[in-house]
Amino acid sequence: MEFEVWAPQAGRVTLRCAGSEHAMEADPLRRGWWTAQADAEDGTRYGFSLDGGPVLPDPRSRRQPDGPDGPSAVVDHGRYRWRASWPGRPLPGAVLYELHVGTFTPEGTLDAAASRLEHLADLGVTHVELMPLCPFPGRHGWGYEGVSLWAVHEPYGGPEALKRFVDRAHELGLGVVLDVVHNHLGPSGNHLPRFGPYFTDTHHTPWGAAVNLDAPGSDEVREYLIDSALSWLRDYRLDGLRLDAVHALCDDRAYHFLEELSTAVDRLAVGLGRPLFLIAESDLNDPRLVAPRETGGLGLHAQWNDDFHHAVHTALTGESQGYYADFARDPFTALAKTLTAGFFHDGTYSSFRGRRHGRPLDRTRFAAHRLLGYSQTHDQIGNRAQGDRLSATLSPGLLACAATLTLTSPFTPMLFMGEEWGASTPWQFFTDHTDPELAEAVRQGRRREFAAHGWAEEEVPDPQDPATRDRSCLDWTEPSKEPHARLLAWYRMLIALRHEQGDLTDPDLVDVRVAYDAEARWFAFRRGDLRIVLNLGSEPAEVPLGFRPVEILASWTPLETPGPDGLLRLPPESCAVLLQS
Repeated sequence: MEFEVWAPQAGRVTLRCAGSEHAMEADPLRRGWWTAQADAEDGTRYGFSLDGGPVLPDPRSRRQPDGPDGPSAVVDHGRYRWRASWPGRPLPGAVLYELHVGTFTPEGTLDAAASRLEHLADLGVTHVELMPLCPFPGRHGWGYEGVSLWAVHEPYGGPEALKRFVDRAHELGLGVVLDVVHNHLGPSGNHLPRFGPYFTDTHHTPWGAAVNLDAPGSDEVREYLIDSALSWLRDYRLDGLRLDAVHALCDDRAYHFLEELSTAVDRLAVGLGRPLFLIAESDLNDPRLVAPRETGGLGLHAQWNDDFHHAVHTALTGESQGYYADFARDPFTALAKTLTAGFFHDGTYSSFRGRRHGRPLDRTRFAAHRLLGYSQTHDQIGNRAQGDRLSATLSPGLLACAATLTLTSPFTPMLFMGEEWGASTPWQFFTDHTDPELAEAVRQGRRREFAAHGWAEEEVPDPQDPATRDRSCLDWTEPSKEPHARLLAWYRMLIALRHEQGDLTDPDLVDVRVAYDAEARWFAFRRGDLRIVLNLGSEPAEVPLGFRPVEILASWTPLETPGPDGLLRLPPESCAVLLQS
């Protein structure tokens, strides 16, 4: 088979394959590329030596069986026999479920996660969003310090296990989305700088030098990232990608990397005959990110909406530190604005940033499904000092209210694993760095970060302690126990309503109407003929609904329909979905 590698700075490249060495030749048609022929098959180990140096893994390695620093292995994607015939599942109308393979089950493997997919199908979600799978040092970690952007972390099961997972998901009618990280690579096991200018000092990011998207050599770097994205969608039959922190992708070129990527993905979707989509994580609050390319946008299909999370979180918890401050001043007003305008910060002053932030979106043209709404994510839980979920402090009734806001909002809803039953397990920050110096730096950095917010050192979990990861694994005995079972039934009911009631997937933000009484702590909004009402207070509330007939479609606590006065009497910490035509 033919091997190739981009190494523009090398004067000599040698392929080491199955114990034999092969001198590579410079490709006369592609500057910086080297090629060689060698006998190889699925599983054959190989690597490249630059100018007589050590043998390094392939930057485009499809498998790293011995970890990021070991040799690469050939992967023959044609060997796998797919069972499921899959037409694809588009983003509009979706309900996503964010899942971390290493803690979804105690085993922490893709095969173990696949054995739990029936739970998700019964729940009613449409897509599983996997947190990053690229190889990283050690066994356990969040995955955001991965390397080898074409490979699957071997302790999770490697490439074959991912295919089995996707196959099983598709058999159950579930799409699969993968979180990919293009804005940086991990500090350990990252050999790309030896091969070429994959990074540039032209820009700087929180992780150091930026990925080279616009400096000399960036054509090949952009192709590297785009080809990796297309490989996940094509070779593993994934349905979409979540792009981590796209605001950290520094690109001054006229043709932005994200536009080039979205163009390539849309073209692949046409070629494969099934829908594909890209979801961005962005801190910019810029609707141009997801606007169609023909209107001057970058053409991504959706983005996470942290403003919705912050509004929900402050309304439920009263927290006001950090970026919650602006939302906490008047949380019901913040929630109302976010539900009707998409963003809370749409050019308004952000005290957290010390400047104005965001840009308004055009509600008459913007489809609300392009924003993802959620009350919990891996970031919002795991980046707390103790990784505590909402279930650690909120009553089951308020957890039901969080579910109702998420699953009846105009946005594409996303859940974080275990949220649906109010999991009591935390989800903490954990690492398994094999470099002792890096491990200690991460440990001390975590302690310093939270010491600045008043946390004692002993209260901050040690990321390197295996017990930190173990505490973060879901307890699968909980869904059948109370109060978890009742909350799980509520999630199932709300998701079923979302699939049944067209008003709940209507992407028209203009049609969303909100009413609330912050003092009485009730909040209500309209989605077509549906009325969603919540009482976040500790006392009963009377919500005026008018005099048209009301049908109760779902309620957390038993309710009576409004009497002649048109008032719905809502018990404390409860919620309901009503039909009022």
